[in-house]
Amino acid sequence: MTTATDAQQTARAEDLQALAEQAGRDLEDASALEILKWAAETFGPRFCVTSSMEDAVVAHLASRAFPGVDVVFLDTGYHFPETLGTRDAVAEVMDVNVITLKPRQTVAEQDAEHGPKLHDRNPDLCCALRKVKPLEEGLTAYDAWATGLRRDESPTRANTPVVGWDAKRQKVKVSPIAKWTQADVDAYVTEHGVLTNPLLQDGYASVGCAPCTRRVLEGEDVRAGRWAGSNKTECGLHG
Repeated sequence: MTTATDAQQTARAEDLQALAEQAGRDLEDASALEILKWAAETFGPRFCVTSSMEDAVVAHLASRAFPGVDVVFLDTGYHFPETLGTRDAVAEVMDVNVITLKPRQTVAEQDAEHGPKLHDRNPDLCCALRKVKPLEEGLTAYDAWATGLRRDESPTRANTPVVGWDAKRQKVKVSPIAKWTQADVDAYVTEHGVLTNPLLQDGYASVGCAPCTRRVLEGEDVRAGRWAGSNKTECGLHG
C-alpha cells in the first residue's frame, strides 16, 4: 500500500532528478567553481562534498563556494596513514567541516564474521560493507553530494555529467571537475597550494585502501593500481 509519505518522497525524487538533469545540461560549460556555487545556492546545508583524501581539490573549491561546507570522509579501517593525515590537515587548515564516517563493524569484527582478508577473497563485498553502506547512511541528511570524478580517469567515468542523478541513492550528484585533466588538477594544486596525499609523490596515481592499492607503472592507466590483478575497477560508490 502506497502512503501519502511514500508519494511525497517519490514526487520529491522526481523533482530532484529533473533538476539534476537540467542542471547537467545548463552547466556543462560552466567552471568548477560556478557549478559548486550553483549547488551551494540550490541546496544549502543539504549539500556536501565527499573526499577520499587523495587530494583536497574539490574540498578547496567547495570551501570557496560554500565556506564551512561539510566534507564527508569514509574511514574504512584500511587507509594508509598518509590518507588519514591528509584528512586531519584538511580539517585543520580549510574552511570546511570534515565528517568522518565509519562502517558498522571494525575490521576485527568483520574478520570474525566473514574471515580475514575479505578484501582479497571478495572485494565487492568488502567495499559494500566498508564503503557503500556507510556512505548511503551518511548521505541521508543531504539532497546533493559532490565528488572528484573526472572523465579522463578511466573508460567507466568517460561520460560523467557535471551534474547528474544518483538513482541508487536518490540524490543529485555533482562532479564539478568532471571535464578537468590531470594537468588541470596539478595546475590548481600549484596555484592554490592545495593539500595532496603524500603517496601521490611516491608512485601512487590513485589512492584507496592500503591492501587494494599499489604503485602504478610507467604508461599504465591512473587507476591501474586499484584492485590490480582483478577485473574490479570501481568500489561501488560511483556505479
